[in-house]
Amino acid sequence: MSLTTPPEFTMISIGSVVLLLLGAAAKSSARTFTVYNGCPFTIWPAMFTDLNAGTAVPNHATGWQANAYTSVSFTVPDNWTAGRIWARRNCNFATNPGPNSCLDGGCNGGLQCDPHTGTGVPPASLAEWSLSTADGNDYYDVSLVDGYNLPIAITNNVGCPLANCPVDLGPNCPTPLKGPFDSTGFPVGCKSACDANLSGNPSNSPNCCSGSHNTPATCPSSGVQYYSYFKQNCPRSYVYAYDESSGTALWTCPASKKADYTLTFCPPPS
Repeated sequence: MSLTTPPEFTMISIGSVVLLLLGAAAKSSARTFTVYNGCPFTIWPAMFTDLNAGTAVPNHATGWQANAYTSVSFTVPDNWTAGRIWARRNCNFATNPGPNSCLDGGCNGGLQCDPHTGTGVPPASLAEWSLSTADGNDYYDVSLVDGYNLPIAITNNVGCPLANCPVDLGPNCPTPLKGPFDSTGFPVGCKSACDANLSGNPSNSPNCCSGSHNTPATCPSSGVQYYSYFKQNCPRSYVYAYDESSGTALWTCPASKKADYTLTFCPPPS
């Protein structure tokens, strides 16, 4: 800068540099998430953040239409907490918009899920994240705790572990859990034993880990009906409330790696 430059111009330039640096820092603290529909049919992905756990929310709609073999990418705050993404099947929002607009996975709010109550109707395969937690890790998992409705996989760009359920669990789903069914009679879901209410009392159930079964000690996987069907087919998924003891349910990635994540529905067989 020349000595003849007016002082006020110098101040504005310095301020602009500061603003640019702050903007770059904010951008670097965000992650990029990509959601890819690898299915040969349209799905309606949905996203929910538990606002009781954290206030940071992704820079994207809470629900959208994804045609076959299409993807979207968006930014997610580095401190996104208790977030989940899933897909809805066989939706029609023109009539009865809300949780019953889709054959499974529907949410309050219609196409875009309500930010406070739009958690999704089981059965639904969930992808879950909490980023940059207090111990310095990202935590993520593929959860079948609410049952299954599509094969899914979580991958990343920094070499951290794969979380997935790459198998279509619908056709061979145990009869008491199978459904719902589409217009051709094909099962587009497989309920959890809890959601199917096999024990008859969801408030005190070994399948739901509720009531007197609400601790890891009183709710072992051996007491959850059809646990082995889900875990044997999808060993890298979170199958019931206390499945962390399996060692292949909940995955971590050092937050310092600033991983970007890709969620694929209907991933190629692993």
